[in-house]
Order: sequence, then C-alpha cells, then structure tokens
Amino acid sequence: MIALYTDFGVQDAYVGQMHAALARDAPGVPVIDLLNCVPNFAIRAAAHLLPALVAPLPSQTVVICVVDPGVGGSREPIAVLAGEKWFVGPDNGLLAVIEQRSTNSIRYRIVWRPDRLSHTFHGRDLFAPVAARLARQIRDGIEVVEAYDASNTGSDWADEFDAIIYIDHYGNAMTGRRFITTNSCRRLKVRGQCLDFARTFGDVSVGDAFWYENAYGLVEIAINQRSAAECYSLQLGDEIELVD
Repeated sequence: MIALYTDFGVQDAYVGQMHAALARDAPGVPVIDLLNCVPNFAIRAAAHLLPALVAPLPSQTVVICVVDPGVGGSREPIAVLAGEKWFVGPDNGLLAVIEQRSTNSIRYRIVWRPDRLSHTFHGRDLFAPVAARLARQIRDGIEVVEAYDASNTGSDWADEFDAIIYIDHYGNAMTGRRFITTNSCRRLKVRGQCLDFARTFGDVSVGDAFWYENAYGLVEIAINQRSAAECYSLQLGDEIELVD
C-alpha cells in the first residue's frame, strides 16, 4: 500500500497528479490519502504529526511525505525504512521524528532521477515514482547512508513538541505532545487559559473547554460543540504547558 501525506490541499490538481503518477508506475497497488491538508510549509509540526497518523498502517506501507518549501533547492531526496514502513520525501526535517523514534531506522539517499524532473513538483516527478518502485520491491536507485549526520535538520528537535501542530475543521487543536508522556498532569495552559483534563466530550457540558487524549494518542485541546481555535484565537505553533 502507498499513503500520501502532504500539504497539497484538496482543491488543486496536485493530489490528482500524484494519484495519476502512482497509477502509472504501481498499477494495482492501493493508494490512500492519509492527510493532504498538513499545515502549509510547517515542517516541524508535520514531523511530529506523522508518527501518530502512520501507526495503524500495515508493515511495508510506503508513505510519500511532502511538505517541501525548499523544493528544487539543495536539500536531498531520501527514503527511510523505519518500523517496517517506508517513508519517502525531502531531507528537510520532515522525517526526523520518525527516524528518532525508531530503534532500527535505515536512511537511504535517492540517486534515481526521472527523464523529466520539474523544478517545483518533486512529489509527482520523483517521490511518487520512487515510492511506486519500493511498493513493487524494487530498491535500485537508492543508496544506504552509512553514517548519520548529527547536523541534519531536525536532529536537535526535542522528542515532544509542546505546541499546536494541527487544527481540524471542528476547531480542535492537536499538539505535538504524546499523552503517554504527560506524567498524569491534570491541567494545561495555552494562551493564558488553564484547562482541565477530561476523558471525552461526553464528560463535559456543551461549551466547556478541556484537553484530552485524542484518537491518535496526542494531547488535544477542545470545546464541546464549539471551536476552541475561534474561542481562544489558537494558532499553529502556540505553545502549551502541562501542569499538575
């Protein structure tokens, strides 16, 4: 299976072009849209959201990861094998958290190039064909990076990201903090507001704000049947603090 994880959005032609390339190069291989509304250009947020979303995917899934504001520049294209899943994308920090949390990740440099490579759409012209090849068990065109460079973008990021990384259409705000690392904290501060923990929406009254463990195992901020983002003017990158 191949999964798409991009900031391409759903209103333009980009996702359709990705599907077309995959249908050409990996006919019969299932393709799913994991998320194509990753916040635009937000590499660190995307890097911390990615591990939560790929957890249910079966082994040998190939995930095409494209949040690439530096497309056409000096950053290298890479493939990473981690947790028996493949990740294909730019070496700009997007795959850093996946690599850090895996005990046996292997990084590959993508050396294969198509006959035609546009300057601005490596997702379609490079990453999709490479992902198609990997899904078909073809590994020529990638080379193992023998020595990991500690100066790689994202290598110095903390394992947890105490900030808002995604806001859904309900106005709920996901953070880059995993619930299992909260150490039983019961309150959360964001933009001067102090919120209590609740297990789920049904445990609070309509209009009440709270934080909880979302379906992906991340700390999330919400208001029952209201938009937390609108009520508290929450934005991507707003920092959170967990307190006793």
